[in-house]
Amino acid sequence: MSFGAPALGTTFSRFFRTFSTSSPFLSLTPKSTSRTFNTMASGTQTATLAAGCFWGVEHLFRKEFGSGKGLLDAKVGYCGGNTTSPSYRAVCSGDTGHAEALKITFDPSLVTYRALLEFFYRMHDPTTPNRQGPDIGTQYRSAVFTHGDEQHGVAESVTEKVGKEWYKQALSTQLIPAGQWWDAEDYHQLYLHKNPSGYECPAHFVRTFPPLSE
Repeated sequence: MSFGAPALGTTFSRFFRTFSTSSPFLSLTPKSTSRTFNTMASGTQTATLAAGCFWGVEHLFRKEFGSGKGLLDAKVGYCGGNTTSPSYRAVCSGDTGHAEALKITFDPSLVTYRALLEFFYRMHDPTTPNRQGPDIGTQYRSAVFTHGDEQHGVAESVTEKVGKEWYKQALSTQLIPAGQWWDAEDYHQLYLHKNPSGYECPAHFVRTFPPLSE
């Protein structure tokens, strides 16, 4: 797969926006609004997904699966790269190999991994390699970082059906085992909750598709 160069204008516009905000919520952190991954009860599972700018991805997943509908916690961060402790600025350069991603802890008795993946394919465009709307670069690629063979099998099944029945074409989404995860800086967590008028990728909206056949 050939990787496109990052759209520097868009990337740095987003980068500087995070520092220029005057939001009164900047002191709010995920720890103050939800339990952390380390304190989750046993029996929970993890899903790690990349679908472009992680602000909008987190926002839509929390809206769809929060409030008792299965999502227990979510963190934005970096996955799939080849450097340690990457910063947002470094990831935006496209040089670290990381994707902006969302790590979800969920209760499988309330929402299945398959349901999370089907929503993932509805809320972004998986047909555009290394791009979501105006955001271009390998950090914006579509990817499912799987945790174990069972998740990988489900991801393969859902991805095949989505390509055939929803988008009618091969998808650019990568299905790869989850590697090292790095939390993004605190100001990225719950970004659109803290900054309701902040940047949202125009490719992030929930598409209407018929149910996937079994």
